[in-house]
Amino acid sequence: MGDVTRILTAIEQGDATEADKLLPLVYEELRRLAAQKMSREAPGQTLQATALVHEAYIRLVGSETQNWQGRTHFFAAAAEAMRRILIDNARRKKSLKHGGSYHVSNLDNVEITFEEHSEDIIALDEALEKLAKEDPVKANLVKLRYFAGLTIEQAADLLQISRSTADRYWSYSRVWLFHETSKDA
Repeated sequence: MGDVTRILTAIEQGDATEADKLLPLVYEELRRLAAQKMSREAPGQTLQATALVHEAYIRLVGSETQNWQGRTHFFAAAAEAMRRILIDNARRKKSLKHGGSYHVSNLDNVEITFEEHSEDIIALDEALEKLAKEDPVKANLVKLRYFAGLTIEQAADLLQISRSTADRYWSYSRVWLFHETSKDA
């Protein structure tokens, strides 16, 4: 049993002191995952990768007792937590209280830029929720591949499906999500 899995098991059993040992072991991998997610965000993002890691970690190891099934499950949950944080941040930015109806203008170059990425991620989240109602496995595959950055093999292993099934589901899901998110465009 690896150190991460051992510590996750100890945390599950109520040993709060083990939570302090977990972050140093997983920090670099979580930081890489967060940096990957942040690279997909629109320029001018106020949320930094480090803050994303810390917020996701707090949500993961916080007050709720979790039932981790190992390292891969933990990182998949971390990716899901990061996805939710980014979506919450996008919704907050889009709200009227935070100037959601206004477009960002770059006055240095007198060019007008539109921050539409927040709308894109919200549309993707809504489409994923719809897909999850129709087929939870396909929705989870998308979350693992797109948000967690897992390979098709890793996602298939975590979902306990074959590689060929994962390939078919991935192809179908991408087309389905494209169709769903482009309906309003």
